[in-house]
Amino acid sequence: MEKTEPSFKGPEGGAKQESPIGGVGGGSASQFLERLIAALEEGRAAEREAMSQLFQETLREQKKNRRSKNWFRFFIAAYLAALLWLAYSDTLPGVEMDALSSGKSHTAVVDIRGSIMANGEYSAEKVIDGLQEAFKDPDTAGVVLRINSPGGSPVQSGMIYDEIQRLTKKYPSKPLYAALEDICASGGYYIASAAKEIFADKASLVGSIGVVLRSFGFEETLNKVGAENRTLTAGKSKAFLDPFGPVKEEDRLHAQGLLDKIHRQFINAVRKGRGKRLKSWEKGLFEGLVWTGEEAVAKGLVDGLGSTAWIARERIKAEKVVDFTKKKDWVSRVSENLAGTFFDALALRTIANLE
Repeated sequence: MEKTEPSFKGPEGGAKQESPIGGVGGGSASQFLERLIAALEEGRAAEREAMSQLFQETLREQKKNRRSKNWFRFFIAAYLAALLWLAYSDTLPGVEMDALSSGKSHTAVVDIRGSIMANGEYSAEKVIDGLQEAFKDPDTAGVVLRINSPGGSPVQSGMIYDEIQRLTKKYPSKPLYAALEDICASGGYYIASAAKEIFADKASLVGSIGVVLRSFGFEETLNKVGAENRTLTAGKSKAFLDPFGPVKEEDRLHAQGLLDKIHRQFINAVRKGRGKRLKSWEKGLFEGLVWTGEEAVAKGLVDGLGSTAWIARERIKAEKVVDFTKKKDWVSRVSENLAGTFFDALALRTIANLE
């Protein structure tokens, strides 16, 4: 059987024309095109819907970011405003956070809370600055030196003592009282003795009128570990009280002489400040012992029992209290607060990680 090739004739020949897209006849081609167009339209509609959702999501994210940025900007602005307020408040004398001197008489307060050291928060320079501003204020009726200190440098204490005497002479109408809290010992009491009157709590620790020089010796330790002290000096006493060598008797006597002289200066200052109120015949009064507030009254070291508020009300007759204490500069305070916040957060995170 012979194979015959299919013939394709044009429209005139009457033969059927094969569809170029696989169908036969015009009807099948138009249906396929309609389905193709419909599919394309559906794809475009889905694409438009996806683009619309993406655009809306982008808008929402931008709004969220703007809100976050606005809150961050607000926080920064508030933080800077607080810094400026702190800086400005440091320039104002007599700020007590809730009140300023305003024409009404008040009791000025200057604090000594801690060790009295040259580079400390309660150095002579800072305490004297506070006292000077307190006395200069025209509304100050009297000054209270509020002391809670174990002592410190005899030089710094002596400088404050001398300034108190100068200021009380310059402003005779403005008396200065000392209010003792938990402890007023050594250099703290040195300063307090310059006050017109001293008041304490019955349980306050008062006194320690003495001088101490602490040192350590490591000579035996060096011998045990086989180390050798090779300190060289130009001047036989340049290595005075060298902790890595034996104590020379002449060094010990010289150091004791220094302490005795400073001790006499301390005693003379207390006697000058307290006068006849001081019962100097009391045994051990100047030997470095401390007593309670009640015992200190009996010995003449303290005039009575009372607090800062009591002194303001009963002695100065001006109940309004304004703090003239020289605070740390605002940069130090902000730095300490930031450091404290950072370490608190670090501690919390560490604890959380350990749980």
